[in-house]
Amino acid sequence: MTLKPVYFGALLEQRLSRRGFLVASGAAAATGALPALGAGMDPTRSAKSKSYAALAPSREDALRLSPGLRSQVIVGFGDPLFDGDPGLTAGDLRTLDWLDRDAATRQERRFGTSNDALAFFPMRGRRNAGLLCANHEYVDELVFAGLSGSESDQARQVAAMIAARPQIVAWMQAAHGVSVLEVRRGMRGWRVVRGAAATRRITANTPMEISGPARGAPLLRTNADPTGTRVLGTFANCAGGKTPWGTYLTAEENIQDYFGGARTWAGGADADEATKRAHRRWPLRERSAYGWDTVDPRFDVRREPREALRHGWIVEIDPQDPTMAPRKRTALGRFCHEGANTILTKDGRVAAYMGDDAKFEYVYKFVSRDRFDPKDRAANRDLLDHGTLHVARFDADGRGEWLPLVYDERGPLNSGAGFTSQAEVVIRCREAADLLGATPMDRPEDVEPSPVTGRVYMALTKNDSRAPERRDFMGRNIDLGPNAANPRPKNDFGHIVELIEDGDDASSLRFAWNVFLLAGDPRDGAARFLTRAEDVAAGQLAREDVYYAGYADRGAVSPIACPDNLGFDPSGRLWVVTDADTRLIGNNGCFVVPTSGPDRGRLTQVLSAPVGAEVCGCEFTPDGKTLFLSIQHPGEGGTVDAPVSHWPDGGGLPARSAVIAVSREDGAPL
Repeated sequence: MTLKPVYFGALLEQRLSRRGFLVASGAAAATGALPALGAGMDPTRSAKSKSYAALAPSREDALRLSPGLRSQVIVGFGDPLFDGDPGLTAGDLRTLDWLDRDAATRQERRFGTSNDALAFFPMRGRRNAGLLCANHEYVDELVFAGLSGSESDQARQVAAMIAARPQIVAWMQAAHGVSVLEVRRGMRGWRVVRGAAATRRITANTPMEISGPARGAPLLRTNADPTGTRVLGTFANCAGGKTPWGTYLTAEENIQDYFGGARTWAGGADADEATKRAHRRWPLRERSAYGWDTVDPRFDVRREPREALRHGWIVEIDPQDPTMAPRKRTALGRFCHEGANTILTKDGRVAAYMGDDAKFEYVYKFVSRDRFDPKDRAANRDLLDHGTLHVARFDADGRGEWLPLVYDERGPLNSGAGFTSQAEVVIRCREAADLLGATPMDRPEDVEPSPVTGRVYMALTKNDSRAPERRDFMGRNIDLGPNAANPRPKNDFGHIVELIEDGDDASSLRFAWNVFLLAGDPRDGAARFLTRAEDVAAGQLAREDVYYAGYADRGAVSPIACPDNLGFDPSGRLWVVTDADTRLIGNNGCFVVPTSGPDRGRLTQVLSAPVGAEVCGCEFTPDGKTLFLSIQHPGEGGTVDAPVSHWPDGGGLPARSAVIAVSREDGAPL
């Protein structure tokens, strides 16, 4: 039976209409200064929020949950998405026999590696069914038997494997990208519907359209595509997002690792200056991390110096239509995209918030030119091709400004600055943001607007290079010292910034901001536990100092390191998942924290991941009863032959990345 998906826009409209009531009734915060705590929150929602007993940090190889919660593995790396396929099991990984010449063909029908972002699209009329999209970020050494020694030793061994078995590259390309699958909830929990009409794998070789201002631009033309309009594949897909019309936005992040030969090309006589300049702020490698360039010429910069410029975008995928080619939406800029999370402006346009996940990079916002039409899905198809991209400047007084990244002969981004078109502005997005004076941040990852309050929360995961000096860094000369929005030197633990748009409107060009969370370990006797916002100031902080949005009880908050992805439950509480060096505190986890009311800042750890795993995803069903999470790269630091984790299969088997569903044992909303 084919089920009709309900548009995500309908859910947004319900939530935004509630926000509109709050604004009209005077409940929204004034934005001329820092907002009053708790303004704009629906008090009836807050009263219904559940509390959980906090987990202590752990280094066990187990998935641990707060009492009253349960989890279920839904799908993992290698699992079949279609009937008639036995899949690739953890036991199969103990040899390389599975890596034959048909491995890539089989992988195109299986769940990919290293699942990261998740997006759930409910079915119309069926609360217990939906389409789940999952990113597959990369392939690590944990899938190849026979590796040993240091990381560099293992990299050389993988290169030797590729030389002996070049089909490994095709398999890796098939294991990347996105999986779209139908899931249903029954008496025994969630299950994947194999071979459903919408099921598809999108890989590093899937044909895609290039759309927006860079479509057809000279910098995107290659030998294989002299028109600069079509490209093969998406890879390095990290976080994601959803549109109000029910499509998935997947973010291309660390694409620089996939290309080789950059230094040799740049030193050659044929290297043109325009292409070299386009790579300057996002440099490529001489030796790629994955060896694709040794088999596939489009990843060899010496042969295709512009191919890499065709990656590093936000890609829009329609999960409801397997015949629709994905589109790279170039109007949203080219950089290390962590995600793209949307909300409607007061006049019905679409705003998408994005982070550039690299040290000393920027936070962005795109606002569409045209309005979202909830009654005509087809009319929204190209909304993300037309609009204005902005980059954020955070001022020391708690105010900030969105700076338009627009080509204009009368403005700063003109021919005098080396730009000849809007296409060049979005392709060389980082360089354009430099010229406008954007604020360099501590690895801005997920940037998530609350569907209840409209406030925006951004995870700054860490930056151990933050130090009081000025020097060249990634193609430009900048001050690396702490600033108001990134106030801590050697920021190993990361922080979260809260942003409040003027007028509670996502189209505003001005905003207020504050540090919501300064992550760390409150149990550390060397850490100051700060409770006043004015004490969270550049030049006054040590590496160990912590701040929990003003919450005053040091013993009631959980330690946390390196906030990564964010999500909101229907009540408006913020959920945080982490990607930290586990030596800092313990295994990574999932946390929940109210953003308003008397418990604002009271952070509680509710899940602890297995050894070596990062926690990603953070996606709720609309009823709030299920939280989908990705458990990515469990067992990192070990090998197939000497695993340090056996999750989720146990029995001494190698670990596998997988998607889990978390719910309450009593069936109530989380």
